[in-house]
Amino acid sequence: MKKYSEMTKEELQTEVAELKKQYKKYQDMDLQLDMSRGKPCTEQLDLSMGMMDVLNSSVDLRCDDGTDCRNYGVLTGIQEARELIGDMMENHPDNIIIYGNSSLNVMFDTVSRAMTQGIMGNTPWCKLDTVKFLCPVPGYDRHFAITEYFGIEMIPVPTNEEGPDMDMVEELVSSDESIKGIWCVPKYANPSGYSYSDYTVRRFARLKPAAKDFRIFWDNAYGVHHLYDDKQDYLVEILAECKKAGNPDLVYKFASTSKITFPGSGIAALATSLNNLDDIKNQLKNQTIGHDKVNQLRHVRFFGDIHGLTEHMRKHADIIRPKFEAVEEILDNNLEGLDIGTWTKPNGGYFICFNAMEGCAKEIISMAKKAGVKMTEAGATWPYHKDPHDSDIRIAPTYPPLSELKTAAELFSLCVKLVSAKKILEKMN
Repeated sequence: MKKYSEMTKEELQTEVAELKKQYKKYQDMDLQLDMSRGKPCTEQLDLSMGMMDVLNSSVDLRCDDGTDCRNYGVLTGIQEARELIGDMMENHPDNIIIYGNSSLNVMFDTVSRAMTQGIMGNTPWCKLDTVKFLCPVPGYDRHFAITEYFGIEMIPVPTNEEGPDMDMVEELVSSDESIKGIWCVPKYANPSGYSYSDYTVRRFARLKPAAKDFRIFWDNAYGVHHLYDDKQDYLVEILAECKKAGNPDLVYKFASTSKITFPGSGIAALATSLNNLDDIKNQLKNQTIGHDKVNQLRHVRFFGDIHGLTEHMRKHADIIRPKFEAVEEILDNNLEGLDIGTWTKPNGGYFICFNAMEGCAKEIISMAKKAGVKMTEAGATWPYHKDPHDSDIRIAPTYPPLSELKTAAELFSLCVKLVSAKKILEKMN
């Protein structure tokens, strides 16, 4: 294919005219397709329906240690759940608290406690003149929404295939005491699908923050969400690295079963140092007597152990892998060689990140929406929804049926071509 940038003005005008005809055909199809969020599809949710059968009115709801899951207590979660999730998170059960259904809620809660009560005896953030967070971009919009909600200043940090720009992270964290945290999605990142390199993780563990209450918010949401058996990203375990580096308290590590079982009824967890756990438990005991132990027990009995969970995730992969491959194939067929965009090809997670020509993302998404395909808003992957390049687009392939997804990907590719060609024509005038 000839690059758009190498076409003459007349060639581009002819191309735009033809693309507009194709676009009109899509508009006439009256499509209503939703690719706006990374949700599991119905077939994925069906994989966990057996959870509804493992507990009933005739079964014993006691744990191995005699805990009656129907009653109050056990602030940190039942031991069996801590062991299962500990294996999933690659952490010792003693370093884990099991929460309710949402890791996002745990992250919100953790920031909220830091605001009002402080971290391990340090000044509550709400009493400080300025509080800042580092935000690797493109990143997870709901992370940024939390810090924006609390009025925390967000500083974008560029990322690449290795992870965040660690030179920038190290310099800022070591020189500015008002920087209290950094958001991270270290494995199959949202939205790029990249995983942090060993070198990046070890540099994180060896940070020397100016603030004693600086914490890495390590959201390992996709730790077991591989697409392939033979191509899986590996992530160095951050808590162990921090301990080796003499920084045992540096990290809050989050995970959940939201995209493993039922997103609305999973279990979430936080793994961290014993010092951090003591600090959290001293505050958490005023908030709750304990989370839903019946649901914790349900998960344990459904999976049995980490091997059962791993096999379950293979079934997820079998459902969504063809969707990722279909989108990647359509982008390759329609856009490769035109030099108007790049896209990631992840080995896991829930997203593909498309990087359009500068100044084109909003218009591409708007055109797709007008033709019946709803996508994540342009700018959502940046703090304050402000992508200075107007180029990052998050593609979420998991939810639509494969046939609809293919139609949406074809339309998206068409919108990319049309907007890009018009952009280049404008520069010629």
